Amino acid sequence: MPVSERSRPAPVRWALAVLAGALMVLSFAPFGWFPMAPLSIAAFYQLLPAPCRRARRSGFAVGWFYGLGLLGFGVFWIRISLNEFGNMPALAANALMLLLVAALALFYGVAGWLVARLRPAADGPGWWAGPLLVLPSVWVLLEALRGWLFTGFPWLFAGNGQINPLPLVGAPLAGWAPVVGVHGLSLIVALSAGLLWIAVRRPGVARRASAAALVALWFGGALLGRVEWTRPADGPLTVAAVQGNVEQAVKWSPDGLVSTLEIYLGLTREVLADSDVIVWPETAIPSFLHEVQAGLVTPLAADARKAGAEVVIGVPIMEPGGHYYNGLISIGSASDRYYKRHLVPFGEFLPLKRQLRPLIDWFNVPMSDFSRGRAAQPLLQVGPYAVGVSICYEDVFPEEVREALPEAAYLINVSNDAWFGDSLAPHQHLEFARLRALENGRPLVRATNTGISAIIDHRGRVMASLPLFERAVLTGTIQPRTGLTPFAALGSGPVLLLAAAMLVLSLLVVRRSGVPS
Repeated sequence: MPVSERSRPAPVRWALAVLAGALMVLSFAPFGWFPMAPLSIAAFYQLLPAPCRRARRSGFAVGWFYGLGLLGFGVFWIRISLNEFGNMPALAANALMLLLVAALALFYGVAGWLVARLRPAADGPGWWAGPLLVLPSVWVLLEALRGWLFTGFPWLFAGNGQINPLPLVGAPLAGWAPVVGVHGLSLIVALSAGLLWIAVRRPGVARRASAAALVALWFGGALLGRVEWTRPADGPLTVAAVQGNVEQAVKWSPDGLVSTLEIYLGLTREVLADSDVIVWPETAIPSFLHEVQAGLVTPLAADARKAGAEVVIGVPIMEPGGHYYNGLISIGSASDRYYKRHLVPFGEFLPLKRQLRPLIDWFNVPMSDFSRGRAAQPLLQVGPYAVGVSICYEDVFPEEVREALPEAAYLINVSNDAWFGDSLAPHQHLEFARLRALENGRPLVRATNTGISAIIDHRGRVMASLPLFERAVLTGTIQPRTGLTPFAALGSGPVLLLAAAMLVLSLLVVRRSGVPS
């Protein structure tokens, strides 16, 4: 019997697909078991039906259930922001979360449909094109589409979990990140899954060759991890990330404004004299800039100049005409502003305002109608350095962070992950920030309201961090850098073109091999 034949009943296959998708979640933080990613994708491939015209529907079902497992376990925390902080009833919040998961799982349904339909027969001459061409190319192209369509949701890409080292073996594929970025990592993970499938399912020469190729791919990543793609600039700098740990439930209450400002000012004064750069989180000031300019910002700027420090503050900014922005300001020896460019749908802007206004009013999310910043680059002048900045969700978009290079000497990310409570989300978000630092060869300072704040070096390693729900100042040292990694220079374009070429090549192989009807 060909190795592609499946004898399991459909419900059993669907349950196994959910389990395989959930297995992928273990590769991401806080678990960090990176081998789970290729194992998960290999299981996905094994569960697909044999290639034939009838494979379309069953392949889609396997993929969709796989997506339910991955996203259902990976992003269930979305319900926290809807229920606990958006004042939505628990039943409605859970229903909307499940609806979003079901919709996003469609991408994996399409992946299952395409792979099952396009891969050659397992007993044909071009059988190898399935695991080595069709699977990796379809996987990466659909991840890229998910990261772009409808403003994008680039969360839990297969390559995201490859940055966490395990004892004795480290994180071998992480060395590829500065070369090919997260899409390239996903391509390598999916290719590793195909090679693993061959090593398990095919005998003889195919097994030995696939095992050798898998070792070479991972060993090559380990060797690349030793390369210094960028070089030190002036410095180093003493930095501080202020984690105020202001409860989300009271953050936007008018009665809490004074106490919030006192928390951040008190923590800042503790380190003002000893720091070169101090960073406050996203919307650390829960009031418009013009309302606190005279009483807070101007005096703090004077104190910072006197101490020889720079302070970066997250604050909403209203411009003449009524448009307001989720912003960052720098004060001290230089003064500059950055307006967030990639807004979160429903949380920060209202798509289809007229039609969805009743739903938005039900959410009751404060300041949920920001305007989008239009800066050509995500740069903020912080003292003598141009710094690549991102606000919250922006740091999960690799191309947008990359736009700050080569001018940026280091990176800053500010966030307010309090929206998602004590869940997987803060850990996953920190992991994505680490990958941006590694991709671009720049250190990164991350300040969050309730955690996890961190100081990350140019290799994506966490040098210091503050746990969730702790009020403190995190201090450390970073080394500004100059130069470009291959990814910073070229972006994701070459990888996506390679994936497209692999897909075209697979179609040619399929055409020669034939697909049974």
